[in-house]
Amino acid sequence: MLVHSPVASSNPIMELNTTPLIDVMLVLLVMFIITVPIQTHEIKLDLPTGPTSSSEIRPMQNLLEITADGSLLWNGQPVSRDRLKSDLQITQQMQPAPELHFRPDAHARYAVVADVLGIIKREHVRYFGFVGNEAYRNW
Repeated sequence: MLVHSPVASSNPIMELNTTPLIDVMLVLLVMFIITVPIQTHEIKLDLPTGPTSSSEIRPMQNLLEITADGSLLWNGQPVSRDRLKSDLQITQQMQPAPELHFRPDAHARYAVVADVLGIIKREHVRYFGFVGNEAYRNW
């Protein structure tokens, strides 16, 4: 009877375990991808600037006020009726269209308020609301 001892029959393993090497390689590859800066291609252009606007158009909401003497204020800046029309056209082309908050003074003439409301309607303002009406609740 021939007995094989485990020590005598075991040969050294000649194959290299590559699993840890592959894991390290993948970690290094991910770190390389994260740390390499994104290549940006820029072209320097000197673009002409248009005429500066006296009124500022805000992307979220704009405030249109009518003072007691009938003058219009767009975000606190005086504005003419023609400029109001163009500002409203610009806001309605923005995506998403900003809200228009309308605050007429209590002593403003009704004809002026009605005229401005007509301009707002003709320019198809989508998001419109009266603000400050709570001041007249107990009038």
